[in-house]
Amino acid sequence: MSVRLKYGRFLCFHGQIKAGRFPNANNLAETFELSGRTAQRDIEFIRDRLDAPLKYNHRHRGYYYTDDSYELPSLWISESNILASTIPDQALKDQLCRLIDRIPIITGDKSITCLEQISEKISVKNIEYSQVDRDIFRQSVKALFAGTSLNIIYHSPHTDTTTARIIHPLHLMHYMGSWHLIAWCGTRMQLRNFALSRIQTISFVTENLVIPGNFHELKEYTRKHFGIMQGNTSSEVGLHFAPKIAAWVNEQIWHPRERSTPKPGGSLTLHFPVADFRELIKTILGHGADIEVLELPELKTLVHEEIERMTKYIVCMTPPDMVRVLW
Repeated sequence: MSVRLKYGRFLCFHGQIKAGRFPNANNLAETFELSGRTAQRDIEFIRDRLDAPLKYNHRHRGYYYTDDSYELPSLWISESNILASTIPDQALKDQLCRLIDRIPIITGDKSITCLEQISEKISVKNIEYSQVDRDIFRQSVKALFAGTSLNIIYHSPHTDTTTARIIHPLHLMHYMGSWHLIAWCGTRMQLRNFALSRIQTISFVTENLVIPGNFHELKEYTRKHFGIMQGNTSSEVGLHFAPKIAAWVNEQIWHPRERSTPKPGGSLTLHFPVADFRELIKTILGHGADIEVLELPELKTLVHEEIERMTKYIVCMTPPDMVRVLW
């Protein structure tokens, strides 16, 4: 079935709701000569995938919006579209380009340009990025959209171990220069984060993993805590930023549920939940004396211990005459 025709059904259903006609699956089926099951699937798609605030009115035997301001989504040039233009795999970029070229036909927006044109005008510069094997990237994306599981050999630098796993890809995230595959792990039987740069070999399985059907927690997994490091529980931390960097920090979003408080003199405090301190400690140390840890005591201790280790290392590597100058 043409994507254009399917979207046309969505627009028709949406228009009837906006007109207060309380459309239902039977109306949709009769208008477009569909089966009742297909019409109902369309309605469920509008509700579940397009986030429409649909509710059934038993008196009128049809659907209405609980929020009259809702509109069907269309396409616009966003940060995500721009980031897509930086995908290292030319074949995948070409596929995305063809996909986006089809969307103006659906929406009627002729001003939208292809990824290839975007990449000529706009660039994204990454530093300290992780290089990913082209075939591993391509196979991961293919499995993600095909809904198939993968055999992988994965190396963990934290434990310096290499393991064979069966995973079922669910979400691909680009985070600070690195690609991360959020997948159901057959070994741990839970959602896990796999850095694509650490996957050594990859292949498709003959039989998919059986995973739980309810994955509402996937969005929570990707946005719940500060950074990419995840954990089962989180604790709120508090940081104080010196005036020197407070204005810069105030322009950023460190977490969707952060609480920022401007202070006299131009400084700033920031509170947000964290599940794993490792990444946050690196960020704190990167700003040096311009950040003070207010909460938690555990985080404060870990930062102090890391500073002490750094100090000892510097002293050990510095000639004695220079040490006297430094101290």
